[in-house]
Amino acid sequence: MARQEKKKDVVIVGLGWTGSIAGIELCREGLEIVALERGHDQSTVPNFEYPQQIDELKYGVRLKMMQKPSQQTVTVRRNDGETALPYRSLGSFLPGNGVGGAGTHWNGLNWRPQPEELRLRSYVAENWGEEIIPEGMNLGDYPVSYDEMEPFFTHFEKVAGISGKAGNVNGEIREGGNPFEGWRSEDYPMPPTATTYDSSKFQEACLAAGYHPFPAPAGIASTAYTNPYGMQMGPCNFCGFCERYGCYQYSKSSPQTAILDALKMQPNFSYRTESEVLRVELAEDGKTATGVTYWDHKAGEEVFQPADIVILSSYQLNNVHLMLLSGLGEAYNPLTGMGTLGKNYAYQMNGGVSMFFKDENFNPFVGHGANGMCIDDFSVNQNDFGALGFIGGSYWRSGTFNGQPIRNMPLPKGTASWGAGWKEGIGEWYGHAMSIGSHGSHMSYANNHLDLDPTYKDKHGRPLMRMTFNWQDNDLRMNQYMKSQMEPLAASMNPDVMQSGFKGIGAQYDVRPYQTTHNTGGHIMSANPTEGAVNKFSQTWKAHNVFAMGAGNFVQNTQYNPTGLVGGLAYHTVHAIRTQYLSNPRPLV
Repeated sequence: MARQEKKKDVVIVGLGWTGSIAGIELCREGLEIVALERGHDQSTVPNFEYPQQIDELKYGVRLKMMQKPSQQTVTVRRNDGETALPYRSLGSFLPGNGVGGAGTHWNGLNWRPQPEELRLRSYVAENWGEEIIPEGMNLGDYPVSYDEMEPFFTHFEKVAGISGKAGNVNGEIREGGNPFEGWRSEDYPMPPTATTYDSSKFQEACLAAGYHPFPAPAGIASTAYTNPYGMQMGPCNFCGFCERYGCYQYSKSSPQTAILDALKMQPNFSYRTESEVLRVELAEDGKTATGVTYWDHKAGEEVFQPADIVILSSYQLNNVHLMLLSGLGEAYNPLTGMGTLGKNYAYQMNGGVSMFFKDENFNPFVGHGANGMCIDDFSVNQNDFGALGFIGGSYWRSGTFNGQPIRNMPLPKGTASWGAGWKEGIGEWYGHAMSIGSHGSHMSYANNHLDLDPTYKDKHGRPLMRMTFNWQDNDLRMNQYMKSQMEPLAASMNPDVMQSGFKGIGAQYDVRPYQTTHNTGGHIMSANPTEGAVNKFSQTWKAHNVFAMGAGNFVQNTQYNPTGLVGGLAYHTVHAIRTQYLSNPRPLV
């Protein structure tokens, strides 16, 4: 029989960005809160101290900060005709492990979606008709609008400490910002970070081509800053160790930098590490949850934590898995379209061009994760889907962001991959390369989904989650279009060598190379319980006192990095809990 802890008002599963937001906001209501984190504890000091943190072999190559497949993994297949096999060696995506989650090791790119992306099906129908939507594409609208979300985007940007240049403030288009973004009520909390040589070179080429370059919106401090919780950030020193690392400089937006130390000071908040939640426990009528059962790795036993409210704020894949195991909705069936859990799993569609210049040096060791100049001239609200033959879009970025010597050695194709020839190539080309990246949207499809694997189980005897995913022609056509537009721009910069990397039509998903950790969908938002797993307030349709937050709410993936939308939706959810739910617990929709 499981040990039982004292009942709390709220139990939070996972202490990353969304769990930290829920914790600090609900603590202000006087609620007794406990957060359960499967991984270890970690703080800027002592865990990210210099110089230990910038150990590229440990963190960049051996992935010390990432979730180990032995802790939790998925099985993967491309279609229903294949047998799914376990993802045993991290490659395509890298979920975080420990307090702070993936918000600790991210690059810091922080975007809002375009207004059109939150009502994409309606936008397509109004402009081209629904007949252009490919068969099998689960194109949908979010049950929230951009106008409704704008105050929450603004607040998250203040908490996270975002640097940038606004392009649309209350409808006024401002030079030097992104003219294609949704309106903002305020400018960014901090001005943009400094510009490196490669991004300046890209900016000049874009202006000459008639495009509209602007600095990337960065969760990287450009100056000293204090956020609404009193947490302080210091200006970035461009060390180049962002992706896969914690920030020793208090410069990168993360739960540690923005929230956690303020949250830990709250007398009504506590957290337990090495506490792996196994399932959400439902009442006999199935309409509410009574708490969660977790495995205490320190004590080696099951523990039941009763609570009035359960907030699921672990990584998207983990959230979906836990909801499937707990019966928080009906599992999605791609053949019938029935069920909601596991529906609309989506990813990201990327590509890029690398350029080599014999007589120009780009100092690749100087940069940060969200560095660079961008254009949105090929974004969702700028593309004619009817004429182009695809639905979606992409932003482009150029800038130095990874100065790590092991992982940053771009070489022209044909260079030897080892030995004397490789050394000669490094001597000739190190520091002489720059790139332009395309970061594209990814639509949801009936046959891309998540469910429970019938064969493989974890160490607790629970079925692993199975991922059925492959690239689809619509997104590959979008990617090829970006290639056709990017290559002439790159050529205009007169490189000595130029090479492209874009997935072509017919490309098959490969789980081995890293692509992004932008896994989305699976417990999507919806206006009614037949179409999704949670309502507009991230409240599960199944049990009204269970809220599931994070990128699992995405109806389809945007063209942008997901953290800005995740953070905005988290504040939208806790606002609804504070102002509507606590005084009268019930289904809010």
